[in-house]
Amino acid sequence: MPLYAFSLFLPTIISQLGYSSTRANLLSVPPYAAAAILTVLIGWIADRTRQRGLCNILVSFLGIAGFAMQLGSKAASVKYAGTFLGALGIYPCIANTITWASNNAEGTYKRGVTLGFVIGFGNLNGVVSSNIYRARDKPGYKLGHGVVMAYLILFLLIGSISTHLALRGENRKRLAGKRDNRIVGLSEKDIDALGDKRPDFIYTL
Repeated sequence: MPLYAFSLFLPTIISQLGYSSTRANLLSVPPYAAAAILTVLIGWIADRTRQRGLCNILVSFLGIAGFAMQLGSKAASVKYAGTFLGALGIYPCIANTITWASNNAEGTYKRGVTLGFVIGFGNLNGVVSSNIYRARDKPGYKLGHGVVMAYLILFLLIGSISTHLALRGENRKRLAGKRDNRIVGLSEKDIDALGDKRPDFIYTL
């Protein structure tokens, strides 16, 4: 939802800072460029550390800070800086979260269904994003910024922390042999069919 909200209304937000529509569109480019660079960097780091949850957690603070600046300041320069942090806090987490879900679902069908749910639920939230930046709320757009910030805190930050801790706990149990009972009496073929339920499958954190 923050992705759709940011994409749909960034030029509108910038135009409310006193810039013309043409200049507002041009000023919307640098935040996207910065977000593209950070998205690639976070992907590179997460691939090598296998700490996708921690990457989400750290990056989410940028987005929260950016929308806090939108809500708390009336200065155009501060609000524009907030759009940079907002983009940096949203875009890298989209690619990282989809990959995180893919890493932790083994088996072609299970991975396909899992990603379908993740991406489908994200797309459904486009309905929310298209209704929170209302014309009557300009120029501050308190409702829109507040809802986006709530999503970033509740679902991105707290959701990533909860998932990271749950997966770390499960990995500890597997490494301690507490899931070995799942493969007792099974053939190699049946064990392979367990996918990410296998005791030797370690989740990406």
